[in-house]
Amino acid sequence: MPSLPSFSKPAAAPPPIPPKPAWDPRPPVNVRPFPWLRPTIRIRLTLLYGGMFLMAGIVLLTIIYMLAADALHDGSALPLKILGGKFESTSDICDLPTQTSGPLLQQAVEQCLQHQRALALNSLLNRSLLALLGLTVVAFAFGYAMAGRVLSPLGRITRTAQRVAGSDLHRRIELGGPDDELKELADTFDEMLDRLDRAFESQRRFVANASHELRTPLAINRTLLEVQLADPDASPELAQLGKTLLATNERSEQLVEGLLLLARSENKVVDKKPVDLSEVAAQAVDQIREEAQAKGIALRGVRQQAFVQGNGVLLERIALNLLQNAVRYNTPEDGWVEVSTEPQPGCAVLVVTNTGPVVPAYEVENLFEPFRRLRTERTGSDKGVGLGLSIVRSVVRAHDGTITAQPREGGGLVMRVVLPL
Repeated sequence: MPSLPSFSKPAAAPPPIPPKPAWDPRPPVNVRPFPWLRPTIRIRLTLLYGGMFLMAGIVLLTIIYMLAADALHDGSALPLKILGGKFESTSDICDLPTQTSGPLLQQAVEQCLQHQRALALNSLLNRSLLALLGLTVVAFAFGYAMAGRVLSPLGRITRTAQRVAGSDLHRRIELGGPDDELKELADTFDEMLDRLDRAFESQRRFVANASHELRTPLAINRTLLEVQLADPDASPELAQLGKTLLATNERSEQLVEGLLLLARSENKVVDKKPVDLSEVAAQAVDQIREEAQAKGIALRGVRQQAFVQGNGVLLERIALNLLQNAVRYNTPEDGWVEVSTEPQPGCAVLVVTNTGPVVPAYEVENLFEPFRRLRTERTGSDKGVGLGLSIVRSVVRAHDGTITAQPREGGGLVMRVVLPL
């Protein structure tokens, strides 16, 4: 029996794709349905000052109307009174003749009326000026109060910005009230603070991670080199190579430490504690004393007790870096370094003075740039990595202080650090 041909069921066709609508069902972002009804500051100020002008005009017109009515009443009063065919003067301003009749009397009455009207107009003018002066004072006082009320959100924004300038990036304005330009500015400022806060937090995490990732391999290299140098069977060439590599590794460690400290010190110091600047300077002197004695440099100076608010470790770094520069960049014979601290009204001062090569005044500012040295730029040196004074300036700025350098007559520098109490 012949087999019947098999017919496979055709695959079902995919459902047609619905056409894409030509309109977007989502409402547009940041588009208000009636922008002309938005209570902007321009509209509010227009209504406010327009209403004030209208009220002041109404009050002024009312006062002028009352004064004009009183002036017309006084100026239109007859200066005489007729009794039984005779008349007598009723004006205290004019002295009318009672025995005269005819044209002379009429002329005297007209002159008297003109005089009364002139006095009434002068009185109206004087009273109007007084009323205008009073309304001006009231308008300025009311306008000052209302302007302060309208601009009070700006004061709140300013105060928040000042707190943020002190490295408190967690502050927010969170301005309420009508949806006007000031609220839009405050919301934009809050959004910017959020982005800055995230950026600084990312920077702090990066510094912490870089601190670990960069120090670990350098520490391993140093350990391996020290172990190799401790081998008594090492050849002189290998020992010399190990010493060179160890010095290079030490220089790399100093560079990494300097860069990390420079990155951390760019921010403001929030957690401040009382620190005795003389004690910080004494600790730095003790750390540099051995190197100074090896080079024949005398350490001297008077250090008075002076307390400042700051971070003790960073402040000690200021003094140590300044002393290291003062010792390493000194004269080969009869050199000295003077370290002094003293309290002054509202601040404490640390001064480091040294002998050394003559420094031109136009090159002093360049010494505070990273990797810059006197008459060299980004060149190798066995005296440091070129970050000492850059770190000092960053730490001083983080403590809201100032540092200045002046060439000393005869060679050397006078470094002056001023820190607020």
